[in-house]
Amino acid sequence: FVSLAVLMLASQFDFTSAAVRVFGLHARDLTGDPPGNKPDPYVKIWCGSSFGGQTEFLKNTANPVWAAEFTFPNCKANDILKLEVWDKDLKFDDRLGICIRRVQYGSFT
Repeated sequence: FVSLAVLMLASQFDFTSAAVRVFGLHARDLTGDPPGNKPDPYVKIWCGSSFGGQTEFLKNTANPVWAAEFTFPNCKANDILKLEVWDKDLKFDDRLGICIRRVQYGSFT
């Protein structure tokens, strides 16, 4: 069982360029492998079928805050914004959780 208490995101829909901006990513109470260890988390992000990239991994933290910002110039209202939180490991990285939201018009935090 993986405890992903919160993965917060802020996004902004810019009507003039029809872009979605994602910034202010952070998570709380992440667990590592094995449970009790702190993870080395990072986030992968998509809007629709477009992969936006990933954050840097942060070493040994259950409450990460990432400075990364992602822009999706072709993301439209009703597209799916998907963020996956991963734990960086030596051989195989472990997925800790997923956050999925439908893109809506407006600014949200």
